[in-house]
Amino acid sequence: MQEKHTYRVDAVCTAPRAGITTADGITDAVTFSAPPEFAGMPGRWTPEHFFVGAVVTCYSATFSGIAAISKLPFEHFEVTAEGTLEKDQSGWRFTRVELYPSVVIRNEADRERARRLLDKAEKTCLVARSLACPVTMTPEIKLQSELPLPRAS
Repeated sequence: MQEKHTYRVDAVCTAPRAGITTADGITDAVTFSAPPEFAGMPGRWTPEHFFVGAVVTCYSATFSGIAAISKLPFEHFEVTAEGTLEKDQSGWRFTRVELYPSVVIRNEADRERARRLLDKAEKTCLVARSLACPVTMTPEIKLQSELPLPRAS
């Protein structure tokens, strides 16, 4: 495997504080804006959302890849991420990102292994490891049998 990879992303301004971003080999363009609290347009992806999105998608891909290699069966996996932006004497910056992964497993015997793999994903997620702010995790592991049954319609 190569020792270096480069990812190119382009942005074109279409309005003050807003535009369209594209990437080599990616079919869908994404419209973006500064967030409304910084005089941007509401309802658009923001650089701040992209930042937190990079962490949550990397963590998700890392965990699911590790689980597949480790042959951990799970029924469902999802992650919520919250990034905190704060102003200090040098300006605005992210001070932390919190991950809330939730995995549904089939067997109680897999609970500890699921926990270890969630921890391993936290330690090996390359985007999280590249940040200046801390990334923390509060995991939830549920048994499929403990979930409420879907209602009949």
